Amino acid sequence: MAEILVLHALNGLVWGLITALIALGLSIIFGLLDIVNVAHGDLFMVGAVLAWYLVRYVDNFWLALVLAPLAVALLGIVLERLVLRSIDVARSLVVTFGLSLILQDAVRSTFGPTPQRMLPPFEHTIPVFDFNYSLYRLLAALIALAAIAGLFLYLHHTKFGTWMRAVRQDRDMATAMGIPTDQVFMVTFAVGAGLAALAGVVATPITTIEFRIGLVILPAAFIAVVVGGLGNLPGTAAAAVLLGEAEGIASAFFSPTTARIFSLIFMSAVLLLRPHGLFTRRTG
Repeated sequence: MAEILVLHALNGLVWGLITALIALGLSIIFGLLDIVNVAHGDLFMVGAVLAWYLVRYVDNFWLALVLAPLAVALLGIVLERLVLRSIDVARSLVVTFGLSLILQDAVRSTFGPTPQRMLPPFEHTIPVFDFNYSLYRLLAALIALAAIAGLFLYLHHTKFGTWMRAVRQDRDMATAMGIPTDQVFMVTFAVGAGLAALAGVVATPITTIEFRIGLVILPAAFIAVVVGGLGNLPGTAAAAVLLGEAEGIASAFFSPTTARIFSLIFMSAVLLLRPHGLFTRRTG
């Protein structure tokens, strides 16, 4: 029984870190642009599909790990410039829902409705207790962890990251100080989209790929954002990992659907007891 719990705990950690990438992108887009991006899960899906195509025709997963997030980040720039600029929160729900349907239909018409699988770039395993665990899954966790650390370093140790934090704190004051807010908005959406796509590429050898996969992952990302506290990026990352672990361990005893229900119950309890999030301090 201990081996089963360790296996599910490791799987939960891996999936929690992947979910953290998606949730962080979702959080920074909402925090700076006031956009509730319902299409964020579909950017994850597009990254996974692009990776599948690149591996199929170029046979290089590591190239896909770089090119797919960059392509989706460029798509994010186009969407922010042409569609999402200067819309409020209420309209963002409608607009991004429409974008979600467009992306799903576009992928279904080209990729097809049949779920696909992609083998990991290597099949090595390492012994853990009495079973062998996929080395790629551990590498996926390390890639996600490195990307999360890179995001925080970017936000706190680069000029553009400082601008992003300044715009989040006070948009009008940042504009008055000469910060190019239009560029900040564009780069912010590109970074959020790129993080979602990177998560999609990393997850591709672990899960099935289909045009509706974004609908499966999006609720978990929203739950992490809410539980971690709106705008609280460290809290969002921590909440994603905790929820991933909780679902992973729960799936050792229950079906995946029942395990997800536990996450929803946990989110409801957090909203009742701490409306501002589990990791957000009350002010005032």
